Amino acid sequence: MSQLREVTDNIREFVRIVGAMVLFLLRILGQVPRLVMRPVLVIEQIYNTGALSLVIIMTCGLFIGMVIGLQFYDILARFGSEEAVGVGAALGLLKELGPVVTALLFAGRAGTALASEIGLMRATDQISAMEIMAVDPIYRVVAPRFIGGVIAMPLLAAIFIGIGLFGTQLIAVQQLGVEANSFWSQMRGSVHIDDVSDGIIKSCVFGVACSLIAVYEGYTAIPTAEGVGRATTRTVVTSAVLILILDYMLTAVML
Repeated sequence: MSQLREVTDNIREFVRIVGAMVLFLLRILGQVPRLVMRPVLVIEQIYNTGALSLVIIMTCGLFIGMVIGLQFYDILARFGSEEAVGVGAALGLLKELGPVVTALLFAGRAGTALASEIGLMRATDQISAMEIMAVDPIYRVVAPRFIGGVIAMPLLAAIFIGIGLFGTQLIAVQQLGVEANSFWSQMRGSVHIDDVSDGIIKSCVFGVACSLIAVYEGYTAIPTAEGVGRATTRTVVTSAVLILILDYMLTAVML
């Protein structure tokens, strides 16, 4: 009975948290029309979450593309189809690796920054001060960061995919001797608009999930140093698990 009670309490707590996040998301979306009048707030957060993440995104994209080139060449060479390295790399990056790895890196870099920043504002009573001065913190603090993360995520995924393809081409064509014309022509002939749209949809969904978790954890963090640290940790862990779950669900629907 105690175990059953514990499971019931965990389920109830999970439902409560999901409901609170949905209501929090609705509050954020309600501020979008007001933010249209002040796009500077959103542009600043796009820079903070997107441009400042470019170094890690481009570095990881280059080396992952190079690894894909080595692995796919080794596998396809056994069947005499090493010219199809470009096709496998493009489909793998567009449909899976690009959105997923970018989202994991986004959660680890930008997500933690958002959660810790808002959590620190909560711990130092800046949020309370805004409420006392009749300034809505959802409008001024949370919504711009959420929307900036949602916009930055697909852009980062596109950059990751482009750099990854460059890394694959660098290894397959320049080092392993795959014919450049075959590499690019087979890629253009095999990659369709549906494959590109799958990656765009995934990156947008991951952007919403990661940004929502980050701003929610920061906004509801316990106003102590330990509470901010736990909120930051929960942001990374929850985002990573949710990204993989959503990836499976989206892939199952798209296929």
